[in-house]
Amino acid sequence: MKVKDIMSSPVYLIASNEPISRARNLMLKHGISRLVVIENDMTKEATSRSPEVISIGVVTKTDISERLDQAEPKWRRRPIGNIPISVVMSLDPLTIYPDATPRQAAEILLENNISGLPVIRSKTDRNLIGIITKLDLIRYYSTLDDTTVVNDIMEQFFVTVHRHHSISHVIHEMKSNEVDRTIVVDDSNQPVGTITKTDLAMNRMTNPEGGLPSKDVKMARKNHTGGEKVFRSVKEVSMVAEDIMSTPIITLSKNSSVIDAAKIMVDQRINGILVVDDEITGIVYAKNIIQAIIAR
Repeated sequence: MKVKDIMSSPVYLIASNEPISRARNLMLKHGISRLVVIENDMTKEATSRSPEVISIGVVTKTDISERLDQAEPKWRRRPIGNIPISVVMSLDPLTIYPDATPRQAAEILLENNISGLPVIRSKTDRNLIGIITKLDLIRYYSTLDDTTVVNDIMEQFFVTVHRHHSISHVIHEMKSNEVDRTIVVDDSNQPVGTITKTDLAMNRMTNPEGGLPSKDVKMARKNHTGGEKVFRSVKEVSMVAEDIMSTPIITLSKNSSVIDAAKIMVDQRINGILVVDDEITGIVYAKNIIQAIIAR
């Protein structure tokens, strides 16, 4: 099997001069995590079916969050509707040819810590014909005959935060531990949700001033004697982990097959699954399944 047999096509595109808000809307509308960036002045719903499309960059959900943090103050202070994709995109993305093998694609993704590769026709013809992502490779793996179990490939290191921890704390824990996913637990240390870099990226973009997201809560005053009405006021408070976590949690046993894990990832469009046997024992990530492709 070749890359051309499992790649995604068409590819959704965005022009480098279009705003980040449009990228976010396209990602939400089509349930995707990345867009290929092309030169300015393309049509609103352009895809790689358009003739002679050549990519100049790639933008992902996490690019938008992380690179805005690193951008110059003049960009961080602007609403996302006024910030062009060119500020956050990755230039000159790595590409792959349609006749490459899934294993070759898997090796390039892991070696370069990226999640997708634009597929071009050939070395001399750089027109875009598709994209191969981790999800495409996991879909391919789910069709194979493999008896490997989750315990053989899962990560045993994981980070937890309490459901009432602040978003600032969540970000600190993820950055200091260099993880892209954290498990949200309750007072009994039972998992109630997960937060990924994607969750952070999509929620943090809702604040046009570049600050951390907040929410309004109603504050009730105590009744006075004599049957007076209860007055309410609205107070803005910082959002906490449970406000942005993904739930319900999907879990597997350590003795579940990796094929089953791959099928769930494809069906639910997720990059990680908790491994729980009475207690949390680990996480199986998309990258673990990509590694299993290389190991075959």
